[in-house]
Amino acid sequence: MKPAPFDYVRAMNTQHALDALAETGEDARVLAGGQSLMAVLNMRLAQPRCLIDISRTEDLNVVRVDRDAQRLTVGAAATQGSVEWRATLRDEVPLLALAFPHISHFQIRNRGTVCGSIAHADPSAELPLVLSVLGGEVVLASAKRSRRTLAARDFFQGMLMTAREPDELVVAARFPLKQAGARYGFTEFSARHGDFALVSCAAVVTDDAIALAVGGVADRPVVAHWPHLTGDALRDAINDLSWQLGAQDDAQVSAGYRRHLVRQLGWRVIEEAQ
Repeated sequence: MKPAPFDYVRAMNTQHALDALAETGEDARVLAGGQSLMAVLNMRLAQPRCLIDISRTEDLNVVRVDRDAQRLTVGAAATQGSVEWRATLRDEVPLLALAFPHISHFQIRNRGTVCGSIAHADPSAELPLVLSVLGGEVVLASAKRSRRTLAARDFFQGMLMTAREPDELVVAARFPLKQAGARYGFTEFSARHGDFALVSCAAVVTDDAIALAVGGVADRPVVAHWPHLTGDALRDAINDLSWQLGAQDDAQVSAGYRRHLVRQLGWRVIEEAQ
């Protein structure tokens, strides 16, 4: 299929994009890398009146470390590849370095953007999962209102649903830098490498605590926080989490199999991070 007809605006800078969003609102969609959006348009699951292309806005194509705030800021036009291939990424945000190889294929990461994946809010996607378990933030801007910053837990609201208003643009995602003494792990299970994950797990482990995030089961990333459990106590906590996620049967796998994957991958990723 082909997309329904739409107007096209190539934004020259952030303000240009915000003005276009303010004018068209709910009738607009933002194009950054297009790796998710173009499929949606081609199947006519979305039929916007206007497509606002931010892929060439230089002021949004930024990846920078803010040492004072201890975070890596990724602008809305920065591709996943431009972050993945940073020589210093493993020292800055090691969990991102672990997650990127699981995201589709390198050709997709060469065009797809970090903020585009976060704004799309697919519950199986890796980047929303990483942002959630790290306690990251999303920066939103509007032509009519001041900028606002939302924690990942407040930004993701359901399957393909976020707290973004129609006239707002996701201008950046902020990933906290590596914590002293923290260890990280990431793994997922899919039918084939590059396919959407049936279940994905990310862990942050310190001497005192464990944070385990699970994607692909609930309608958004879910993060559990525990003290530093071990042995049967940890297995019981992961098992309880697997039931709390509300897994359902679908065309791919049964709910029981998804719970099994949560138990197995959750344990594995925490062991990897120990």
